[in-house]
Amino acid sequence: MRNVQIETRNFTVSYYGRKLILGRLYHPWCLFLHCSGCWVSTFRPNKGNAKGYFLAGKDMHWIPIGASIYASNIGAPMFIGLAGTAAGSGIAVTIYEWHAVFFLILLGWVFLPVYVACGAYTIPEWVKKRFGGRRLRMYVSFLALLGYILFNVSGEIYTGAIFLQQMLEWNIYLCVSIILGITALYTTVGGLASVIYTDTLQTVVLIIGATILFFMSIIEVGGYEAMETKFMNAISNETRYNRSHYSCGVPPADSLHIFRDAVTGDIPWPGALLGLSTLGLYTWDQDQIIVQRTLSARNMVHAKAGALLGAALKLTGFLMFVIPGMNSRILYTEEVACSDPDKCMAFCNNKSGCTNIAYPLMVLRLLPKGLRGLMLAALLAALMSSLTSILNSASSIMTLDIWHQFRKKASQSELMIVGRVTVLVLIALSILWLPILQQTQGGRFWFYMQSVKSYLIPPLCMMFLLGLFWKRTTEQGVFWGLMLSIVVGFVRMVLDFTFLAPACGSNEVDPRPEIISKVDFLHFATLLALFSTIAMVVISLFTQPRPEKKLHRLTWWTKDDEEEPELTDDEDEEVHISVHVKGEDSKTMQIQESDPAAENEEGGFQRLKTKCRNWVCGIDEDAKQNMTAQELQALRRKMTSLEEDSKLKTILNASAISISLVTVFLLGYFH
Repeated sequence: MRNVQIETRNFTVSYYGRKLILGRLYHPWCLFLHCSGCWVSTFRPNKGNAKGYFLAGKDMHWIPIGASIYASNIGAPMFIGLAGTAAGSGIAVTIYEWHAVFFLILLGWVFLPVYVACGAYTIPEWVKKRFGGRRLRMYVSFLALLGYILFNVSGEIYTGAIFLQQMLEWNIYLCVSIILGITALYTTVGGLASVIYTDTLQTVVLIIGATILFFMSIIEVGGYEAMETKFMNAISNETRYNRSHYSCGVPPADSLHIFRDAVTGDIPWPGALLGLSTLGLYTWDQDQIIVQRTLSARNMVHAKAGALLGAALKLTGFLMFVIPGMNSRILYTEEVACSDPDKCMAFCNNKSGCTNIAYPLMVLRLLPKGLRGLMLAALLAALMSSLTSILNSASSIMTLDIWHQFRKKASQSELMIVGRVTVLVLIALSILWLPILQQTQGGRFWFYMQSVKSYLIPPLCMMFLLGLFWKRTTEQGVFWGLMLSIVVGFVRMVLDFTFLAPACGSNEVDPRPEIISKVDFLHFATLLALFSTIAMVVISLFTQPRPEKKLHRLTWWTKDDEEEPELTDDEDEEVHISVHVKGEDSKTMQIQESDPAAENEEGGFQRLKTKCRNWVCGIDEDAKQNMTAQELQALRRKMTSLEEDSKLKTILNASAISISLVTVFLLGYFH
């Protein structure tokens, strides 16, 4: 009888634990989170086999999933960048949080059913199954890794370093080295289950700490109505006595509105509705970091419920980040709202402005000692949660979508080692990137991060939409559309960072060409998305379409097909199957049962060496699954099932509609 050994390939190298902090950071909350992660990693099941290690056993409950979605996105850029932008220009930045509600609902109801139905567990894997060929999958993989370096890992370490510098007055390189070193340790040991469970604990800490700071700050300024009045008058002495010279230090006239002027607004309303939607679609529906969480759900009901919980939590960003950022400008006007380049340099080592320190100042000066320690734990939890999530997804893409293309017969231990080495390489690149980050316009960090996304992401977003909803889309159309679009995006990015806006109050002439100064990056994202769509559609119409038999379960229209797509071995690499048959040629077949005599001859040192190697690689020999072909088919059906309980489905649909209506009401109220 032929036995089939399954080694599931689809994995994400994960981490365990959280906060083992040294010296002044060794706070009980940090230690609690760290020990909880260690317990999950060490004693939870499903760590030593691929499915458990990489997809948390595909048995996660909706509450940890929703909490992990929230914690994975809420990192130091939110505390530093979102609150800092609110301190500089008011509530408009809230749109970045509230628009996520609609896209998380789209994830659960539109995108995820297709990902699950076709059995793809990394985004580039779905790309290869949908379009075929190797170059497109490789392009998406390399671009994803580039994005992780440019605006994911780099953004996290930069904002985290700003916070620690303000809190502890440590050298920035020491702050970054400690953060990344501990994060690397957690990321290279453990499984996805530990990621999700510790994210759940961190979400509780984040919400408690940020909620306390919100209430304390709003009480300190005299309530919400008083905040609205005081914010518009929160200007530094330099601005007050020389308003014409330091006009950029005055809050915008539309600071209390989300939708702003299409030409002069810092977040213009057409860009907020259209350009930002392309970024949101990619971030919430196509990025491995978020999609991975929902794919670990035990079924579609839990996946949808987790997405809804994540969406509901995103509504709290207005209270937890935006309002405290505005209150910080009111309470610490001379520092947060500084307009003189020399004084800004003295306050925060940044000539372009000090709004980035708005949130750290609140924590340092407003919170009492005990609550300050709690908030420190929350901020560090957010920082490391986001970093580990990013490193997890990056190592997964590198291992499965790049390395495996060149090493088709790579063993499970080799794949896991490659994933862990990828984590270390990304950390090294992040440290090397630090001097470059220090030279950027720190006062515009949030816009820096979003502008880089605007130059790279829209074409990918349109590729997914066309591939999902238009079966006529071809690999050639998508590939050359991406090539043309990336050239346009890179040209704009180079111009944007070559011609920088002058610092506030510097009296320098604006050297930027009108294509930069007059066309907001969100407007550019809209134009780039339109250009890439036209290019992909036109080229697709002149190239050979993909046969219908290869599109089963890979598009929105075919996700419910009973037939599997007829893919070649190169196009369908979901599982690696090794058939073990006793008595066959050992050069081509492995013997399933080992020789007891040989085992007896193996010395204790060799056994110890083998155990150490397996621990480092994350391999548990006892966890390997031996299945018959029938059992494999049953597992495949379970992993790709879209079945839902009818009553729970109705409840979820009603909940999705309710959350959407609440979000629309909020957007209308604060328009």
